[in-house]
Amino acid sequence: MQAATATPTAVKPEHFKVACSSCNLRELCLPVGLSPDNLDQIDTMVGSRKSVPRGDTLFRTGDEFQAIYAVRTGFFKTCVSSEDGRDQVTGFQMAGELLGLDGISNDRHSCDAVALEDSQVCVIPFSQLEELSREINDLQRQFHKIMSREIVRDHGVMLLLGSMRAEERLAAFLLNLTQRLNARGFSASSLVLRMTREEIGSYLGLKLETVSRTFSKFQDEGLLEVKQRQIRILDQAGLQQLLNGQAC
Repeated sequence: MQAATATPTAVKPEHFKVACSSCNLRELCLPVGLSPDNLDQIDTMVGSRKSVPRGDTLFRTGDEFQAIYAVRTGFFKTCVSSEDGRDQVTGFQMAGELLGLDGISNDRHSCDAVALEDSQVCVIPFSQLEELSREINDLQRQFHKIMSREIVRDHGVMLLLGSMRAEERLAAFLLNLTQRLNARGFSASSLVLRMTREEIGSYLGLKLETVSRTFSKFQDEGLLEVKQRQIRILDQAGLQQLLNGQAC
């Protein structure tokens, strides 16, 4: 895929005051544990939001790295393109999580970030984040924790792709997804998948037919109730048992 510049209508900037101190995601996002005074300093750094309609791209491979983005609403996938033109999904990001960390190493983004539904992000200019992190130790510590979490997640994906059977991969994926959604106040057992089965397969290293067959198997075994993209976990312990003690 060629690096492309997003069209003017793809990502809409919205320049109005963004207040981390009044955001219900602040305990999941970058400002975790900061004092009210430090939150006020972050409020001055986060200058705008951007709306990204479903199917549009927040940034593309090769774009200049200028900011990281905190997902305020919606759902994203990150993906890279192989030499034969196929997209490989590398992650799914939801509200309270950060996008754009891939651009820190060489000042260019190394993946595409695509909205899976109408979404909104807070724009955090990286140069200002670096400067403020030098002044606020707690902010620097939290940012390092977030980067460490991304490394741990990458290692988890490597474990999925390297040593787990299809059933284990899908069980780990569903348990991880529900845990993250539950931390945001959603049900721990019911969810609506924002991604397609093909995108799940790309992320887990499975063919579409294998993903569909495994969903059906889980339903036949009473682990899940599946109605298209609506999933209800009926036996969470059973899914966990499939992992053979591996953390998801």
